[in-house]
Amino acid sequence: MVNAPGGRDVVSLRPQARRGRGHAERVFRASASASPPGLFTDRRARGAAGAGQTIVETAHAWEQEGTTTGAVRDIIGAVDETFLEHMLLVCMDLPSGSLLVEAVAANRTYAPWKAVVDERLKALGAAVLYLVSDRAKALIQLAEMGFECLSMPDFFHCVHDIGKTYSLTIGRRLRDAQQALAHAEARLMRRHEHASGGQDTWQDVLLVEARRAAVTQWTAVQPTYRLHLETLSLTLHPFNLDDATVQTSTQVTHRLYAEVEAIEALAARHAFPACHAARTKVRKQLPALAALVDFWWAGGEQDLEHAELSTRWRAWAKECLLPSVYGAHHGAHTRCARRKAKLRQAFEASQTAFEHHVLTQQLPCPALEEWKTWAKQRVRAFQRTSSAVEGRNGYLSQMQHNHRGLPPQRPKVWTALHNFDGRAADGTTPAARFFGRGFPDLFATVLPHIAALPRPRQRRG
Repeated sequence: MVNAPGGRDVVSLRPQARRGRGHAERVFRASASASPPGLFTDRRARGAAGAGQTIVETAHAWEQEGTTTGAVRDIIGAVDETFLEHMLLVCMDLPSGSLLVEAVAANRTYAPWKAVVDERLKALGAAVLYLVSDRAKALIQLAEMGFECLSMPDFFHCVHDIGKTYSLTIGRRLRDAQQALAHAEARLMRRHEHASGGQDTWQDVLLVEARRAAVTQWTAVQPTYRLHLETLSLTLHPFNLDDATVQTSTQVTHRLYAEVEAIEALAARHAFPACHAARTKVRKQLPALAALVDFWWAGGEQDLEHAELSTRWRAWAKECLLPSVYGAHHGAHTRCARRKAKLRQAFEASQTAFEHHVLTQQLPCPALEEWKTWAKQRVRAFQRTSSAVEGRNGYLSQMQHNHRGLPPQRPKVWTALHNFDGRAADGTTPAARFFGRGFPDLFATVLPHIAALPRPRQRRG
């Protein structure tokens, strides 16, 4: 029920024993870094409190401690629903990764969403900065009417819609061309084995050449299509990756439209099936996607105005500090090696300019660290996908399948484990990042409150 040493999963369990017939309990051995090995029981009985109830109560108490400062936190939320035994409404704070809501609801209309999110925001003393979601009407209404904030389309879904429209078609065409080439080559080989010549052999040779040309054509189409998708992804940033300069929502919108039109032109040249509904759906989202760029820059400008800085210092923060920190952050979090290399190349000059800038060199180390902390907060405030929630929902769905259903208490336990025991590479938990303070080790805190475990059954005779 806690992380295994060196593991990255939120829950890492190893079954050690099972009690006799009539007992719905399993015993698991669990160990966490900086904690002694220990045992938890996973109680299957629905009415049992056990370790799960202790974990939930401990997490609730720590949550209340975290809200005692009275500070209002700005939430950048990702909202989605998942379907297990019951429907769950899920809301996550994207910068910290903290799960704010995992609540059972009868439906996913505006009213249930507003009620559960309002209740959590009031308990946490938080306000919504903007919401990232798919284009469900209830979720758009939740952002624009319920919280009067920006409703950001999920860029993950937008790219996925493009992929569903074209990727499978390209893959099938390439597969069919390869199969046709293999059949033509086999037929030509049989001709040679039977030493038959003449017009039929010549036609088979021409057919092989035609099939080989088709394979070459579709082999070239695939990387071209992927390059357009990659450029589309690299466009939606507050900086132009060609020279790491500031860009506006208008510029981003034009570039997004250009890449989408290039993909559509590629599809038209190779006679892909027409998918007008998918194209229209993607095009409608582009201006709203690009709006995040101006919104993000407005937040940065507001911070700089409150600091009452001169024009020179503002230019340094926007043109040197922010691109340097932004490039380092996204370069470290991008998995694709090709995109990672492009990001590092784009922001390499900004890093050099920041380090050698006269204002950077004038700042004492504590002041420079404060500036970098502010820049990291601003960089984490640029969230364009809800893929973290999608991954969480997929994990819950798999666990629901593996356990053949879940007791009502189990999702609450997993939420507490996610927030207070799931650790990033730097060792921090989502709750620590959200509340801006550390919490004790969950395993070491809960273990003393667990009663002695039942002994295993004795062999007869």
